[in-house]
Amino acid sequence: MILRVNPVHRLKVETESQMEMIDVTAGIRRVVKDSGIMRGMCHVFVPHTTAAITINENADPNVRKDMIRELLKTIPTRDDDLPVERNASAHTLSTLVGASQSVIVENGKLVLGTWQAVYLCEFDGPRSRTVLMRIMAE
Repeated sequence: MILRVNPVHRLKVETESQMEMIDVTAGIRRVVKDSGIMRGMCHVFVPHTTAAITINENADPNVRKDMIRELLKTIPTRDDDLPVERNASAHTLSTLVGASQSVIVENGKLVLGTWQAVYLCEFDGPRSRTVLMRIMAE
């Protein structure tokens, strides 16, 4: 297998609240389509220490809120006891969820499950975020 590496593509996302999950699937699909690549991989990466990328359900809008609520049960946002860094929970949440995902490209389209979407997870907003993508042809 030989991979042809293409340039890095950027998707700008403006978040609106401290914590939210934004569906970026349509923007990624557009980049994949415009690339002309029919078969390969799309690697999605967020270059921010308080944001993340995940793949999860897109049918029920409550899932996004439920996920954030469950994450906050594990990593609360109250950082009063920290002497310097006031957003340590955002850094920890970003690490737990992860900075990247790879999605198979087949027939020029992302291979996602029926109910799946790609989300930018904001943990320290609102902010201006960049989602980076590289599509590699097989």
